[in-house]
Amino acid sequence: MSVETFRPNEFDAERHYYPRTLNATLHPLVGSFMRMSTKRIISRYCNLHPLTSRERLTEILTTAPKHLHWSGSDVFNISTENGVKLKYIVETNSCPSGQKSFPLLDDDAEEGGYRRLLERTFLPLLRKRTRGETEGEVVVLYDKNPMEASGYAQVLATIMERPVHLVPCRASNPERYLAIEDRRLKVLLDGQMRDVLCAFRYVTQRPWTRLPINLRTPILNPIIACLAGGRNKTTASKAYDLFNSEQRAFGLEIQTPQSYTNVRKAEVPLAFQRLGGKAVVKVPYLNAGQGIYTLVSERELANFMQLDHPYDEFIVQQLVGNFRWSSTSSKGKVFHIGTVPDKHDAAYVFDIRVMVSWQETEYRPVAMYARRAPLAMSSEVPEKSDSWLVLGTNLSKKVGDEEWETEPKRLLMMDRKDFHKLGLGLDDLIDSYVQAVMANRAIDDLAQQLSKRGGGLRRDLFRSLNNDEELLNEVREDVRVKKNGSEAE
Repeated sequence: MSVETFRPNEFDAERHYYPRTLNATLHPLVGSFMRMSTKRIISRYCNLHPLTSRERLTEILTTAPKHLHWSGSDVFNISTENGVKLKYIVETNSCPSGQKSFPLLDDDAEEGGYRRLLERTFLPLLRKRTRGETEGEVVVLYDKNPMEASGYAQVLATIMERPVHLVPCRASNPERYLAIEDRRLKVLLDGQMRDVLCAFRYVTQRPWTRLPINLRTPILNPIIACLAGGRNKTTASKAYDLFNSEQRAFGLEIQTPQSYTNVRKAEVPLAFQRLGGKAVVKVPYLNAGQGIYTLVSERELANFMQLDHPYDEFIVQQLVGNFRWSSTSSKGKVFHIGTVPDKHDAAYVFDIRVMVSWQETEYRPVAMYARRAPLAMSSEVPEKSDSWLVLGTNLSKKVGDEEWETEPKRLLMMDRKDFHKLGLGLDDLIDSYVQAVMANRAIDDLAQQLSKRGGGLRRDLFRSLNNDEELLNEVREDVRVKKNGSEAE
């Protein structure tokens, strides 16, 4: 991996989309949803949820975030025991994938969602933060998913009419091409460290180990958004709880699996029993399917307990599976509806990635896709096999210390061929979108509370939410130095 420079008007669609995506046609229903105005979305949602305050939902969808301007939520399509369909937020990711998997909304606009996100989210933020300044390099930072990261770099070069540099930011050597001076980002180009005007970030793996939380260089998204829930499942769960405590009276609630946070390893069996002997255990600070353990038997629990883990705390969540082997939570059981049965009568667990961003005056959907598990779901507990193969939907697979590959054959796109397999309608898409925006807002609200004036982290508050010493030691917070050599406040 080395720095690659992109120049205007050289977009190559074959490099930045899956081959299947290039040949796909967006399903008309999905296209209709993507074009719906916010006003129409609100009207339809409130019609279906009559106890929801229209004024409060409007406020949520049209109030600008401060830190998390772009995110992607993973959503389960589930049902309660009484047949009520719900959308569960499983997790929310800052800097999410999705562009390479989403068919073009307009056939003549081959830059698709890359351009929509950059033009309507990144550039307005850049103009606000740089105040007309143009000196310095424009960079896209990444650690995985070069297909999308390079797509952003190429389109950004075209929009800004200037070179844009795609810069690796690997965990093993984060300062190979980057440096931080006085909380400003610098990039190594042609043997010289040069100032960075702004950065678009696709660094997803524990980004707080590589970039300081109080960076002054404009960046989308800043690291505080990751610590507040964009890459931290523990704080995300608490952000959702805080949001729900304020919004439930207005008929709005982020639906999530029942969760136990700050669980030490020795306490995992107790949480497992509280959930009826079925649970999901997650290392809160990993992503792309890493550090997730689905436990449907005592055997899988025992296997988990034998493993060594780098962190002190876990999050233990209600397991959503088939109705006959889902967790028993305080609200009863919920279960996966699954894909529409295929010709072999097989149905699969799937989730929906809903990418949203703040676009100048309101939140808007950017891209969507679905992913199914490798093995079909059955009514019997998968005791003899790895339950993750029935429940896990992530497409990314780690094949080396910092190398990844994907399994696109399990990708279900929002096109004419795949969409009907999901059994979803317009109201399901609206419900998923509203859940994703509320999750974004909840994490941004917590990020604001965790931020000091000037960009630092309120460590005492963060520790009260996430008292994991290993994590706290990882968080970078650079000290700004005054000209006389003393530390700045």
